[in-house]
Parts: sequence; structure tokens; C-alpha cells
Amino acid sequence: MLVSLNWLKEYVDIDGISPEELAEKVTKSGIEVDSVEYIAENSSNVVIGYIESCEKHPNADKLNLCQVNVGEETLQIICGAPNVRQGQKVAVAKPGAVLPGNFKIKKAKLRGVESFGMICSLQELGFDEKHIAKEYAEGIFVFPEDAPVGESVEPLLNSTDAVLEFDLTPNRADCLSMLGVAYEVGALLDKPVNLPSEKVNATTEKAADYISVKVDDEKLNPYYGAFVIKDVEIKASPLWMQNYLLAAGIRPINNVVDITNYVLLEYGQPLHAFDYDRLNSKEIVVRKATEGEKIITLDDVERTLTSENLVITNGKEPVALAGVMGGANSEVTSETTNILLEAAYFDSISIRKTVKATGLRSEASTRYEKGIDPNRVRQAGLRACHLLEKYAGGKVLEGVVEFDKLDRSEQTVAIDTKTINHRLGTTITSDEIAKILERLQFNYERNDEQFTVYAPTRRGDIAIFEDMLEEVARIYGYDNLPFTLPTGTTTVGGLTKKQQLRRSIKNYLEGVGLLETRTYSLTSETYVRKLVSPEIKELNPTPISLAMPMSEEHKYLRLSILPELLKTVSYNLARNQANLAYYEIGSIFVTDEQEVTKQPDEQLRVSGVLTGKWLENLWQQENKKVDFYVVKGIVEGLFNHLELPLRVKQVQIPDMHPGRTASLLLGDKLVGFIGQLHPALEKELDLKETYVFDINVEAILETHHHEPSYMQIPRYPSVTRDIAFILDDRVAAGDVKETIEEVGAPLVKSVQVFDVYKGDHLEEGKKSIAYSLLYQDPEKTLVDEEVENSYQAIIAAVSEKHGAYVRS
Repeated sequence: MLVSLNWLKEYVDIDGISPEELAEKVTKSGIEVDSVEYIAENSSNVVIGYIESCEKHPNADKLNLCQVNVGEETLQIICGAPNVRQGQKVAVAKPGAVLPGNFKIKKAKLRGVESFGMICSLQELGFDEKHIAKEYAEGIFVFPEDAPVGESVEPLLNSTDAVLEFDLTPNRADCLSMLGVAYEVGALLDKPVNLPSEKVNATTEKAADYISVKVDDEKLNPYYGAFVIKDVEIKASPLWMQNYLLAAGIRPINNVVDITNYVLLEYGQPLHAFDYDRLNSKEIVVRKATEGEKIITLDDVERTLTSENLVITNGKEPVALAGVMGGANSEVTSETTNILLEAAYFDSISIRKTVKATGLRSEASTRYEKGIDPNRVRQAGLRACHLLEKYAGGKVLEGVVEFDKLDRSEQTVAIDTKTINHRLGTTITSDEIAKILERLQFNYERNDEQFTVYAPTRRGDIAIFEDMLEEVARIYGYDNLPFTLPTGTTTVGGLTKKQQLRRSIKNYLEGVGLLETRTYSLTSETYVRKLVSPEIKELNPTPISLAMPMSEEHKYLRLSILPELLKTVSYNLARNQANLAYYEIGSIFVTDEQEVTKQPDEQLRVSGVLTGKWLENLWQQENKKVDFYVVKGIVEGLFNHLELPLRVKQVQIPDMHPGRTASLLLGDKLVGFIGQLHPALEKELDLKETYVFDINVEAILETHHHEPSYMQIPRYPSVTRDIAFILDDRVAAGDVKETIEEVGAPLVKSVQVFDVYKGDHLEEGKKSIAYSLLYQDPEKTLVDEEVENSYQAIIAAVSEKHGAYVRS
């Protein structure tokens, strides 16, 4: 809502307070003011002048030599505006005037002829394009004939105005009108509100002789009032009205349309003017449209209606979409002389449906959707009649032809001083509460500390005690509410252990090159049992279905993060994103109940999907595709980062590649799996070779007891020894590695596999695996004997435990 402060002054005294101060007060009361914008920049010594003569410049084809009366004197001014004419009243910057941008007007000589001043356009006076009427977008501004010559232009141009932009919440529909804003500001400043005149000098003719009103559905249209105004003169509206409409963001059109828009903004009540003679009827019938019925609206678009659209008809055909837009067949034109003025109350839901179906949203429909004041409907019609009589020369016929089943009752809310102070922590007295209610202009009855408040119909947001509590608090002033420090034992803020672990996992995975994703916690029946980790499958969980799913694709709470994560990868692959590495940390939902009667167990897991190339250096012609060992390295790196021992054991899992899948063990506890998807599932999801991992974060949390520590940098040299064992094919390299680490401790600091060989010179069913052993003692330099003794002990242990021998 754009609020012109000069317009607001018509209803409430705001002199002595700057726009910025008022904006701060309104914001602190609960209505945010987004901006304060001035209509024009400051200028000085600019007055209204009358062009007594206008002739061509003797030495220039595109310049005019004007004699301009500015009250005390007549100035010779050279002007190049294309629309300058004799007899106009214009804005004149006299010598010595200062225009926006510190542009000073001086006596000048143009093409040999002296010029004493400047005839100004609105742009030159610092007006923004949006505050300029269309006909004056180019050229100079021309004042109405009754503009006083020699007077300052500021009052007539509204150039000193400031506009506040209110960011209204849906419950404050009352402030979608200038009167609503006036009540709000009056309450904040403790000032009375001056209501506009609605006085009409009606003729002896009766409106009921010219029109009748019938409403088919009183629920959708509980009130419809028709006013008849004869002999109107279509012309420009008064300049002050045009200025206020421009400040509010509405372009002036003509006096009749401008008056309906003006009252719309003033009262918050939409009105519509029909050309009475073009109605071709003496009746108004409000009904639902018939299916497929058509109407051409004011934007010259033919629209096909449905039975959900409420229409205004002349008894035969639609002449307006109720509360949204009028029809072209009854539009007010420059030839209009007689007007039927509509003031009605329409159901907000019906209007919203029509707006959604047609895409037509207007200032009027917005107010109907949010709710209007039932007590202002008829008053707004009278106010418009008053203005049409005054500024369009209209003759208002006696009476209002109306259908009236409108509920105008006020909401009653009981409040008491003790409860209000208990809720707010204040010591507000009953007299202060009474004063606040008077400032709000709420009627009330008082019995000591008990109040019965009658909320006016303009405040449709007041219904319960808490609504009135808020009103008391904001008028009393939020800044005046007391504050207290928390009492009792306080703790230093920080992340929980679970939050720290989660953040540590995220940091690691993003550090190695994975991108975080967020997928639905819901999946389809087809995928709810796929890629469930073995330790979860052992619980024999029951998939939990939603009672009212948004779609079949999102019907079940997930038992694994991977299915939806794989769909994300498939979606991106289909859009030419070939190299993908995603991870997600989220919950799965586990229950063993066949009919769920309690909340499922939420288990936190981290899952990842990788496909395509892991590394690519085009210049060096290097590239590394994602494979099992890339994923295994990422997972092992994560556990090393968390300082947890991980064991990897080959395993077979449904929907996973039978030879490229392994389980993850923390000690003897199964905590997840890694591996390649089964080729059949890859084909089903339109994936290329894709690898995944799935880890139980809850299990990590139970085991993780990290305390900050450090290890001193070794001062003594290390020794590297390589050893190759001939092993049976069935013996896992990892098992041998564990044996080496166990026997070689504490001198063996690391063991790495660096070669696997099968083929010539080896027996069938045998393989050669080579290990690199790093020896180091932090306290001294190792001697050959110590290393050799450990080396031989390792050979003996591996030979005995795994049936191996050293390759020669």
C-alpha cells in the first residue's frame, strides 16, 4: 500500500513529524514501512505563469518566443517544448530559481534573443516518470484554467509530498485504505480522524424508477447497492485528485473513473461505474455464470466463464465479472452522460477463484480477496456520488436500490487488566488500557478491570483475546515493554556432539569433492525396499505409507537415502552432466510394526553416489574414472578423519554388483556398505557405471569419542621394507594387512598394498600381493637387527595364519 502523506493530512494531523519519523513509528507498531520516497526533488522560485503570446523565434525554427505573465511582471522566455501554446498556464522558473541538481536559472541569450527564465516540464522539476500523467510524459506541464497566476507550483503539483510504502501482512486489510491508515496513524499519534463528506443533494427523481436489483445467491453477494447519477460531464478530474492517484500508483483516466479509484483507495471499497444507457436494461441481476458463457472484459479480451464465476448481468448477458473487472459492453466512455454506480460486498473466496481462473488481479479484487468493511460499502457509494456531483456535474437520483442481507455485527472480545499485564510483564493501569481503546476508536464497556471491547467491522483481524492483547501492546509501545535476563543456571552455547559430528562429516565430504544434495524423504513403492543397508534389513522393517500422499512417487517414508539420490543423478545425466559426485546426510524411518501406532525410529545416515570421471587433466592427458577403489578411498578417508577403525569385507547385497560390493564394519558392528550398482538397476535408472556408499551415522556417534590431541613430529628417520607373499586366491589382501599391522606393532606405522600379480610363473589359484611397510620409532633411530627381527616375525605369522610364503 502506497500512502501519500499529503493525502493522509486530509484525515489526520501529522504536521510537525517528518516522513522518516512517522515511518519509524508505524514500523514499531507492527506494520513494516519498506521505503519513504519523495514525489519530487526540491526546487525554489518556480511559479505559475500565463502565456500571453507565443511566436516563432526569429532565428530558430524549433524555438518559440513567449511572453509569460508571472503575476508581478511579464517575462520574455524562449521555449523549445513541442506542446507550448498561447493561453496556457505553465510552470515558470524565474531568474534566480534553483532546480533539482542545483541547476540555477539565469538570464540568457539564445540565438541572439534574450530569455528571462524557463518554462518547465515535470521532469525538469525533479518528478519521477511514474508520478507524471501520460499526456505530460513529453513536453511542458499545463495547469488547469483556474490555476492562480504568480503562485508557487508546489501545492498544485503536490511536489512536497512523500510516499510511504506499507508492507502489509494479510491480517491488516484495514490499512489497504487511506481511512484505515488514518485510524492507525491517529491511534499512534493520539490524534482524531476527520472523515470525508458523504453529503449528496439528491434530485426528486428516484433511482428505483430506473433500476432494480436481484441477487440469486446471498452468500456470494450479501449486499448490492445501485446508485443512479444523470447528466455527468466526462472530463479530466481535478489536479489534486490526479496527484493523489499518481502518488498511489494509479494513472488518471477521466473524472468518473478517477473518482471510483479515488474512493477505492480512500475507503478500501471497490466501486464500478456502468454506462447506464449502454446497459439496455432496467435491472441488475447478480448470478453465477453458466458453463461456457462468454464476456469481453475492459481489456478487450473475450473470456469463457465457468459456473464458479460470479457475474453482474443486465438480466440477459454479463456486463461485469463481479469484483474483478467490468465488461466492454457497459464501459464508461467520453460519450457517457448517465451512470449506474455499483457498491457491493462479494464473497472473498468466490473472487479469489475468479482471479485464479482468469489471471485478472486488480486493486479491487485484492481488497475483496482480503476482506472489506461491511459498514463502508454503502458509505463509499455515497462518497462517490458526492464527488461525482461536485466534479462531474452529476445529478444524483434519490435513494439507493439495494439488496441487503449483509451482517454488520461487531466482534465482542473480553479483556482484563490483570491478564494483559501477566502476559506482557507490564504494570499498565486500567485507565491506560481505556485510553488505548479510545485512541484506537474501539467502543467498550468497562467494569473496573474488566473490559468488553466491540471491535469495529473495519478491523476484521480482531476476534480473540490475543488479538486485543497485541493491540494494547503495540499502541502502548513495544519499546516500553520491560525486559528481563534469564534466571537460573545458564550454559555456554555451542554445538551438540551430534551437530559437531555431522558438520565434520560434511566438511570432509565437501573437501574431497562431493556436492551436498537434499532429496525427498518419501519414495515410491517400487524403490522403498531397494538398497537398504544389511544391518537395517536385519530389523525386518515395515515401509510406512502416508494416508494422503501427494503422489504415488512419494508415498512411503524412505528406508534408504540412495533411491531418491540416484534419481537426482539420473535427472542430471539426462541433462548432459556426466561427472557427478553427490552426498546427502538425512534420516531414514524404521519401524517393525505392521500397523504403525507410534513414531518410527529416525536414524541418521550419510549416503553418496559417484559416476563418470573422478579426475581429468586435459593438458596432461590424464583422467581417472570413478571405480570401487575411489569410493573405498573416500570412505576410508572419512573414518581416518574421524579417527575410527574401519574394516571392509566383501559381501553380496541385492541390487548391487556381486563382485564389487563390500560391507563396512566398525569393530564387529556392521555400519553400512559400498560398491557398484547392479548393471540391471543401472539400466533401469538410465545410469552409467555408478558407485554408492551408505553409512550409519548413529553408529559412528556411539563409537566416536574424539578428544583433541596431537602427535609430535618424528625426530628420527624411518625405514621402508617391501615384502611379497604368494597367497591362495580366496585369501583377502585386507586380512593379511591386519595380520602385518598386529604383529608389526608398535614399530610398523603403516602398511600399504602396492602390487597384485596373477599369471605366468604362478600356480593356478595363486596370487602375489606386495606390501610396503614403514618402520619408525619416535624415541630413537632403528637398527637393522630390530627391523629384521620384526620383518621375520611378520613372515612367520602370515605364513602360519594364511598359508602364505614369500615370493622369491
